[in-house]
Amino acid sequence: MLQNRFIKRVFAYFVRGLVLVAPTYFTFLIIKEGISYLDSILPIYIHTDAKHPLYLPGLGLLIIVSSIVFLGFIFSRFVPQSVFSFSESILKKMPLVSLIYYSIKDLISAFVGDKRKFNQPVLITINPQSDLKKLGFITQNDLSSFELSEYVAVYCPHSYAFSGELFIVAKSNIKILDNVSSTDVMKMIVSGGVSVK
Repeated sequence: MLQNRFIKRVFAYFVRGLVLVAPTYFTFLIIKEGISYLDSILPIYIHTDAKHPLYLPGLGLLIIVSSIVFLGFIFSRFVPQSVFSFSESILKKMPLVSLIYYSIKDLISAFVGDKRKFNQPVLITINPQSDLKKLGFITQNDLSSFELSEYVAVYCPHSYAFSGELFIVAKSNIKILDNVSSTDVMKMIVSGGVSVK
């Protein structure tokens, strides 16, 4: 009896320790793997007298990040907007290139920059009979070009995945969540409802 109680207590301590350690470990592991991948794009080796060249970890990543910041500064300050418009008009005429370019550009712009899309959380009614609802984010308010003036586009991310679904929802079936931050809604969706304030 005493032995079983001791084993249960040890197991409870193990589970509690796992809850503390595992999220930290996997967070740093994902960040480390991301940095290693970016660093491998431009690895920096210095030739020395030794048989193997000296590898400087992180220097390639530093050069990539610095170059992106520098390009962002140069293009924001000195390159006219008409140059961007001209180059994008050329890309628009290339079928496959246009699809890839604009998909990636819109995806990145949805998360960062001046035209963020995931900043208006909403609650949509999926099934009025069962009162089934789903959390999402309005990505397009105006669908009049599709002859859907009474509808909006709502993107609903999946839990524990880098994917989601796009729903075209009637405005009458949408409740705007003004008093909830988009970050908290995203956390709740991605965590499957576990991470809720």
